[in-house]
Amino acid sequence: MSRGGFCSLPSETCGSMRIGAVSYLNTKPLIYGLSQRLPEAEIVLDFPSHLADRLAAGDLDVALIPSLEYFRGNDWQIVSDACIACRGAVRSVRLLFRTPPPQVASLALDEGSRTSAALAQILLHERFGVRPQLQPLPIDAPVDSVDADAVLIIGDRAMELPCRDWVETWDLGTEWMALTEMPFVFAMWVAGPVPLPNAIAAAFEASRNAGLAAARRIAEAEAPAYGLTADDCWRYFTEQLHFRLGPRERAGLDLFHRLALSLELIPHPPTTIEQT
Repeated sequence: MSRGGFCSLPSETCGSMRIGAVSYLNTKPLIYGLSQRLPEAEIVLDFPSHLADRLAAGDLDVALIPSLEYFRGNDWQIVSDACIACRGAVRSVRLLFRTPPPQVASLALDEGSRTSAALAQILLHERFGVRPQLQPLPIDAPVDSVDADAVLIIGDRAMELPCRDWVETWDLGTEWMALTEMPFVFAMWVAGPVPLPNAIAAAFEASRNAGLAAARRIAEAEAPAYGLTADDCWRYFTEQLHFRLGPRERAGLDLFHRLALSLELIPHPPTTIEQT
């Protein structure tokens, strides 16, 4: 690998790689320049839950998948310390309440990420002992298309709340931190049991580092498409999101795993979190 982090593998090696990344705004700093670092690899953008399914089906070699999906995988491995996490308010994962949280009997879950869906259920149970009936909120469906007591929305459409009154709203990053005093990890780069070339994993970290250094430039370019100011978008990248999987993030990931198991949101035995 070159000092700049660009892929120095033979083109046939890089060209055989299919890499899946999240299509939301929150991934822009994470994949900044990735296609230039891995010019022969195919990079696919999709919704988080779709990426996990495609990785499991063998359609992708490595993908930025929701953390809950990592625990479902067979012999999957975390391949980079680049991730999507938060250490408090995250803004793009929200739970909207039509009734007070202790009275929630039905919960509509955005189908874009099963991790956020599990997190919403864990928070409701841990705080109020609530186990509501679940219903789907299709990725492209408006919030008002479901009449559930609470509605989970994620990603770009959660950046600005729908124009209506809600009894209460939760930022799930804020609620998780208040409950656990730990960061929350939404997604990591994950691959199957076959080891990846070192240059592939290193490219993820180099892209993350470059993206954070260019956060102001990325914000200015992306903000208009999302109805945000450049300053607002920059704060989202630099204050509300966290992109490094460190020891505290791993501890939060382990706790999330245990809580998800306790509510039977993960159907099989625990998976050891691999050290990278």
